[in-house]
Amino acid sequence: MIVLPAGQAETSAKAQVTAPIRRPIEPVGRFFLSHATRTLRGHTWSEYEKIEAEKNVQQIETNEDEDLGDEEQSEDLLAHDPRDWKTADLYAVLGLSHLRWRATEDQIRRAHRKQVLKHHPDKKSASGGLDQDGFFKIIQKAFEVMLDSTKRLQFDSVDEGADVLPPTPKSKYDFFEAWAPVFESESRFSKKKPVPSLGTLESSKDEVDKFYSFWGKFDSWKTFEFKDEDVPDDTANRDHKRYIERKNVAARKKLKQEDNKRVIDLVERAYSEDPRIKMFKEAAKKEKEQKKWEREAGSRKAAEEAAAKKAAEEEAAKKAAEEAAASKVNSKKAKEAAKNAKKKQKRAIRGCGKDSDYFGDAGKSADIDADLDMIVDKLDDLQLASVAGKVADKSAAKAAIEEAVSELSGASKLDKSLLKYFN
Repeated sequence: MIVLPAGQAETSAKAQVTAPIRRPIEPVGRFFLSHATRTLRGHTWSEYEKIEAEKNVQQIETNEDEDLGDEEQSEDLLAHDPRDWKTADLYAVLGLSHLRWRATEDQIRRAHRKQVLKHHPDKKSASGGLDQDGFFKIIQKAFEVMLDSTKRLQFDSVDEGADVLPPTPKSKYDFFEAWAPVFESESRFSKKKPVPSLGTLESSKDEVDKFYSFWGKFDSWKTFEFKDEDVPDDTANRDHKRYIERKNVAARKKLKQEDNKRVIDLVERAYSEDPRIKMFKEAAKKEKEQKKWEREAGSRKAAEEAAAKKAAEEEAAKKAAEEAAASKVNSKKAKEAAKNAKKKQKRAIRGCGKDSDYFGDAGKSADIDADLDMIVDKLDDLQLASVAGKVADKSAAKAAIEEAVSELSGASKLDKSLLKYFN
């Protein structure tokens, strides 16, 4: 029984319903093919639609890699000296510039196969070219590196083609559109996963603080072995071999330090330009002003607290005066002791070069001593004490001096161009 809505009158048919007529319908065109396929294979409509959808997905996935390795190499890359293959863009060599570190092993193999067919020396010589195996050698080197997980990570560490540069300073740009790709690019080097995203203008203060805290302690797996000078395989001259190995270690360490500084500078700049930080500071300022107003609003209590505070300050001043009078007798000795301590600190800094064997650069001892004299003269008492304490550790002496130079230079107390070694 059907219940009608309130207020609606019941209706009745005014004429007889026409009797149904069965009419045959035949599919035509592409619909006939679909009908025939379903009929022959015994598929229902749902089964047929599911099979067709899977075919479409497979077709799309196949088409995505259709042009894999078809990228045209530049004339400079084709003419690149195979002896200097390490300086070539190995992803561009394989036609994978658009994928780079994201390329899978299967994609690398397929791209390599295309490059071999395209640049094989036999094919080049058949077309009239002579001595055409230089680029082919680079292709083989690139393939060898990309299939070795360790070597590939080493190349990815120095692959500038995958880097996303930050926006030009003092230019107009959307902070999140410009900086999000930069941090996403840098995040591929992080040992810790997951890497927090930059977020949006609506991100909370806690989220923003966690983001900058993560990047402030960024732990990168980036390595620089790929730029090593090749070590001779022969053992005829072991001293020369050890020399090159030490040189490579030192170069890697320097590049690592430079890269760490680059990331720090990047994060500091983003922090200084982040509109959310400015919003948080403004909110904190307003909150501080509100609290100040609330403190000053309590008239009597505030007056009593002020009077008590004044009395306490007067008592403290009186006590301090008494203590000053009592210690006046010993002030000369205290000054003399401070003076001697200052002299000792200066001697420690001036002598840290000699004590540390001139940081492994004894040939520049005169320049180091001259620079240390100049640096010591620019340090104030607090800086003297701090630096002197740090140089006591010989292994950290050079870093302490470089840090002091950076601090003095940043405060415009020292012109780095006048230094001969620490410039």
